[in-house]
Amino acid sequence: MRRLGLALLLGVAAAGAAVALLATSAWLITAASGQPPVLLLMVPIVAVRAFGVGRGVFRYVERLVAHDAAYRVLGETRARVTGRLEKLAPLRSRRKGDLLARLVLDVDAVLDLWLRVVLPVGVAVVTAAATVGLMALLLPRAGAAIAIAVLIACTVVPWLTAKTARSAEQRIAGARGDVAAVTTETLLTAADIVAFNAVDSVLDDFSKYDARLAAAERRSAWSTGLGSALLVLCVGAASIAGLTLGSTANISGAVFAVLVLTPLALADVLGGIPAAAQLAIRVRASLARVQELVDTKEPVTEPADSHPLPTGRDLTVRLLRVGYDDHDDVLRDLSVDLPAGSRVVVTGPSGSGKSTLAAVLLRFLEPRGGEVLLDGVDLSTLESDQVRSIVGLLTQESHVFDTSIRENLLLAQPGASDLQLWNALYRARLGHFVEKLPGGLDTMVGEHGARLSGGERQRLAFARLLLADRDILVLDEPTEHLDEETGRALLADLFAAAGHRTVVLLTHRPELVPPHVPRRLVSLT
Repeated sequence: MRRLGLALLLGVAAAGAAVALLATSAWLITAASGQPPVLLLMVPIVAVRAFGVGRGVFRYVERLVAHDAAYRVLGETRARVTGRLEKLAPLRSRRKGDLLARLVLDVDAVLDLWLRVVLPVGVAVVTAAATVGLMALLLPRAGAAIAIAVLIACTVVPWLTAKTARSAEQRIAGARGDVAAVTTETLLTAADIVAFNAVDSVLDDFSKYDARLAAAERRSAWSTGLGSALLVLCVGAASIAGLTLGSTANISGAVFAVLVLTPLALADVLGGIPAAAQLAIRVRASLARVQELVDTKEPVTEPADSHPLPTGRDLTVRLLRVGYDDHDDVLRDLSVDLPAGSRVVVTGPSGSGKSTLAAVLLRFLEPRGGEVLLDGVDLSTLESDQVRSIVGLLTQESHVFDTSIRENLLLAQPGASDLQLWNALYRARLGHFVEKLPGGLDTMVGEHGARLSGGERQRLAFARLLLADRDILVLDEPTEHLDEETGRALLADLFAAAGHRTVVLLTHRPELVPPHVPRRLVSLT
């Protein structure tokens, strides 16, 4: 806050120098027209130079300090929001594009709040008050008239601007989120859209969302123009008031020039107030969207006093009931024993609760009833990070980042050596493939692993899971999107590489499990 306070003082200095420059120039030019001794003009000449240089210097330093302070606040805010999102993950109820818009565009509203709302308004109010005070000293009647014009410019004009723009500004933040969501979804599904010849319909939908955003922005721009026009009228009225009242007063020509011309300098000083009032509505809407995200109820409740992590790895599920929000239970009275080192295959059709069970085992979701015990200790008494330090997850859509194979693996163990990386790859039956690549571990895999086949992506994700060295592996539909032969080979390698670890396979294709693998079958039907 001290940096922002310093930025405010520097902004007042810059704006004050601009007003003083015009006032001093007006006095100097008028006074010089009478050809007085040059020594009488030396002080205003030096003052004009000082104010001219000072305006630029103060403005530069003010921008530097203000942006430094605002970006510090933005960084702290983004860190807090990101930390909060970590506790809310995975956010299944949010569209990816809208979530991205909230995290980037809406959080960026913090910058606008300080740089385009708070600081400009603060600088304008202080500078305008000082200018009115100067005019009152020169001619009280003119000072009062100019004060009325400034008061209107600082209150009525921004109120009217905000009133006409309120509806549009409130729609802009949501419309941007919709456009971002549709754009993200379109890019992620571009191949399918083209394959099904749905380009025209998708573009039509996108055009509708874009048209809503454009309409809101046009309405906002109209209000901006209205505010600027009214502000110019107020400043012009202040100058005319100085002209009218000064022409009937017993004052010198130099003072008369100051009364007429100085109010014109307020056009630049007060110019940001209508825009700030209008932008404040948009900022409020954006920050409300961020706050709505932050206020989202956490999917699990962390224990106030967590239990130490038990040494045993036996898992027991007893009479488990799980559901989402206000909907009916997805899992009802499920009981299953998962001894350490066992192989359990949980089957069931889509929607039977397989992924829900995985979420509970990872502590991504709180049960409504029943319990899940780790060596006799209820998972609800353990912190989520404790549970995830021993339970690992491989899903049908495990994310592969647009970077090298090395960097994708190091996500699981940042300090791992090349030997450990190759060991994980060979255990996942991917080592020979990577070895033949020209770049080896430094080969780029493309966005979402686009340069790898489906089976290779899953093996890379499994190698990452092995490198993380979790004791319990939850495999949620790892053979989805793979043909039967590839899926059967992948499962055989997954079970073989798991070694002594507990493996919980969630699948609707149990026939792909190799017959030589000892396992227990649990059906959710």
